[in-house]
Amino acid sequence: MAAYRGRAGVINATIDLSHHNATVDFSRLAAAGIAGVLHKASQGADYVDPLYAARRPLALQAGLRWGAYHFGDGSDATAQAAHFIAQAGAGSSDLLVLDVEQNPAGSSMSLAQAEQFVQYVQAQTGRWPGVYGSSYLRSLLGSSATSVLGQCWLWAADYAAQPTIAPLWPRWTLWQYTDGSLGPGPYSVAGVGRCDRDQYYGDLAGLKAWWDAGGVSA
Repeated sequence: MAAYRGRAGVINATIDLSHHNATVDFSRLAAAGIAGVLHKASQGADYVDPLYAARRPLALQAGLRWGAYHFGDGSDATAQAAHFIAQAGAGSSDLLVLDVEQNPAGSSMSLAQAEQFVQYVQAQTGRWPGVYGSSYLRSLLGSSATSVLGQCWLWAADYAAQPTIAPLWPRWTLWQYTDGSLGPGPYSVAGVGRCDRDQYYGDLAGLKAWWDAGGVSA
């Protein structure tokens, strides 16, 4: 099945998962037109998503592209980044992402910590990770046009007709437009059901080429 296409110039062929998505059939996802999966790998300086390591090879075997994200908190940013890299086990064609949002269970990551995190990842891997965020990230950045986060590609989260982004970026690269219930839809996809779904700013060929380069061409 062809990947669902949203408005002109945007492809809807990516989802993101965590252990909260209890049942996933990666072969069915691929057959439904999903091209890539981003999965939570870690949080803070010591938490590991219990399903990440087992799911990565299953997704790759099904022909899907893979990405890892880290939920940042207020603990030491370098320790968090080192923990993320160790747990992600990412290859050169896997996406890496820092999730910067309010932590409902403790301290939240500051702008300075987010900047330290992405610089550590770049120094260790040779590429800038993506940055995921919504209103909290925008509040941290304000009108800034100088943060090092601007070296990273943007994964915007906004369950609205169009995403609102910080002035630091000229556009978004990925847009999480729904959590499976809020947002403009569609919400569900065969192989997992209702889930977080994401659009890519470009066509399917562009998505594949960008992903295969580890996100460095965004």
